[in-house]
This record gives sequence, structure tokens and C-alpha cells, in this order.
Amino acid sequence: MEIMSPQNTRVKEWAGLQEKKHRDKARKYIVEGVHLVQEALLAEADVECLAYDLDKGMPAELKGLLQSVQGMDVIGVTAAIISKCSSTNTPQPVFAIVRKEQQAVEAILAKKDSLVVVLDGVQDPGNVGTIIRSADAAGADGVILGQGCADLYNPKTIRSTMGSMFHLPVVEGDLSEILPQARERGALLVSTSLQGEESCYQHDFHGSQWLLIGSEGKGISPETARLVDKSIIIPMAGRAESLNAAMAATILLFEGMRQREA
Repeated sequence: MEIMSPQNTRVKEWAGLQEKKHRDKARKYIVEGVHLVQEALLAEADVECLAYDLDKGMPAELKGLLQSVQGMDVIGVTAAIISKCSSTNTPQPVFAIVRKEQQAVEAILAKKDSLVVVLDGVQDPGNVGTIIRSADAAGADGVILGQGCADLYNPKTIRSTMGSMFHLPVVEGDLSEILPQARERGALLVSTSLQGEESCYQHDFHGSQWLLIGSEGKGISPETARLVDKSIIIPMAGRAESLNAAMAATILLFEGMRQREA
């Protein structure tokens, strides 16, 4: 199948997925570039269609994967269409339209001795995506995005995950409902604070641990703070006032991984 006109109805729908309101209405999102499309296919995400630049041809990395995917349209398009649907100044030669799949928080809650990252009001898409990537790298069991966080399906968030969003559960939900359930299942709710009780290197990361990360400017919300069991501090020897959310989360995740694997 080929589409040559940027004015095609389907192309307009694809381009609209750059905006959250259209993603929410269609229950779909766009994934750009060979690596991310490859990760989506390998993870058996619900890919509706794959579009590639006719002039450049199908990327070699994807050819072998197409045979195993059922019910996916493969569509050759022009460079103008690629550009219209891209969120970057230098568009990649391929993109995929993926249907949103409902991630159930129960799968995370039911996990024994879980290591989970909970984001509360982290608005920067790059930080959210990087934290998901770090959680994946550290072997975490899931990521929870509370209200006020950047949209998981924002193209910047997706790019920053580098495909990790397809490797572990990432759930958007109401922390006031989810966190009490986690505590009832035995999870320790841990946040970072300059007034923390002990260093993150003294804290025992064994057992079920849910790490709460707030925005750089405000930290976690007062409502979430009331649910916290323990606050810890990331010690710093230099003069920096604080770390950004992604850096703080990464330090905690890898200290947790180190202790739990020891």
C-alpha cells in the first residue's frame, strides 16, 4: 500500500497524534524512528500500521520483523508525509501508529518484593522518559505516573525512554488510590528530602520499595507526602542545591539494584 498525498485523511489523523487531545480521543500514539519502531514490534505492541519513506525503502532492521506481525498495515509514503507526521526537525524515515493498551496497576501491586518508581507532578517529558529508561536498566518492576506528570505518549517522552516503555509496566493513575493499596500489600513508600532521616546509601532497599519522585521545583505534593513512610537524602559533596528528578531517581534505582543483587 502507498499514500502519496499529505492531504490524505489517514495522514491527517497520524499528524494529529502529535497532540494529546487527539491521542486521547483516538487511543493511539505515534512512535518515530527505526529503533523505537523495532522495540515496539519486538515487544508485540498493538501496532496498527507502519509507514516508511518510499525513496529510502524499508529499513533493513525491520524487514525480518514484518513477517511475524499480524494485522498491521505496511504503507509506503513520501518524504512530505514523513515530515508532516514527525515531531523533529530531521525526521526519521519510518514511524508506527500504536494503539494504547490499558496497563493494569494490579500487576505491579501483586509483585512480591517489588521495586517501583512513582512520579508525582514530574512535568518534563525528558525527565519522565529518562526515569522510565533508568527503571528498566535497574530491573525495576514498574513505573507509576501520577496526576500532573508529562504524558507518557508525548513524542518527547517516548524518545527519552529509548524503547524502555515497552519493557516494563508503566501505569498512569491516581496516587491517592494506588499508594494506600501498595502500603496494604506491604510496600514501604520512600521519598527523598533534604531533611531525610538517613542517606540513601544507609537505607535498606530490600523488600517491597516504592520510590516517590516529585518535581524539581515543588517536590512531591502535600497529599502524597502524607502517605510517605520514610524520607531519605541523597548526600552531595559539592555546591549544587539539588539534582533533577531523573538524576535523583537513577541514583536511588541503582543503589537499590546494588543492594538487592548483593
